[in-house]
Amino acid sequence: MDLRAIAMGLAFALMWSSAFATARIIVADAPPLFALMLRFSASGVIAVVLARALGQSWQLSRAQWRATALFGLCQNGLYLGLNFVAMQWVEASLAAIIASTMPLLVAALGWLGFHERLRPLGVLGLLAGFVGVALIMGARFSGGTDVLGVVFCATGALALALAALTVRGASSAGNLLMVVGLQMLVGAVLLTLASAALETWTVRWSWLWGAALAYQILVPGLAATLIWFALVHRIGPVRASTFHFLNPFFGVVIAALLLGEAIRPLDMLGVAIIMAGILAVQRSRAGMF
Repeated sequence: MDLRAIAMGLAFALMWSSAFATARIIVADAPPLFALMLRFSASGVIAVVLARALGQSWQLSRAQWRATALFGLCQNGLYLGLNFVAMQWVEASLAAIIASTMPLLVAALGWLGFHERLRPLGVLGLLAGFVGVALIMGARFSGGTDVLGVVFCATGALALALAALTVRGASSAGNLLMVVGLQMLVGAVLLTLASAALETWTVRWSWLWGAALAYQILVPGLAATLIWFALVHRIGPVRASTFHFLNPFFGVVIAALLLGEAIRPLDMLGVAIIMAGILAVQRSRAGMF
């Protein structure tokens, strides 16, 4: 893993983690599914137009279309849709912590449901990660955290983990930007239908709201996704996923700096345990131990 890969991994982790705090700003003044639909519509159109300008095709194979549709539904529809709704009631730092457990869920589901080999270090990492989550949840629930919001965040992370296991064999075959854009448009269609059925489309417009939405479209939406796939191409998916261990820490710190959310001692202890667990799982899957 060279310096360029490390810089890409750090950039991805920062961008990914910043999405939760900016989402919290957005849902304070707009219906969450409607706002997310706007984000994916804009990001998807931009990605598809750029992909066509670069000569990429939307004539995908059956496996690519299946992966595109499934990821669009699970990642952009269920995972982020549930997270945006939940952040009306839970803090951005807690949503980021729950979402960051996705690598642990992938490893656990692969081990239990797909009979994938997991080394002893990986098993210890799984146990440590879930102990860290339990520590944070116990402290938050005693402080009055909304249970439904937590359930929504956890369900979204589980949906994304299942999608990652289901479509891991599909390749973008040189159409990376096109596939990313089409995934976003699939999510936008689902979110449009859900929002039209469940929400009233009213927005309290402000420069802060517009800046937060523009940031979501360009940074977590497009830039982080492209950096992630470039990093996977450079060092492989397992080693690239190691950078997920930084997400709980970055998520808590960014929420504190941007939103003034409290940094609790038990939260930081739990985050440290989760980070260690994710790192152990990823190093085990990479065959380092």
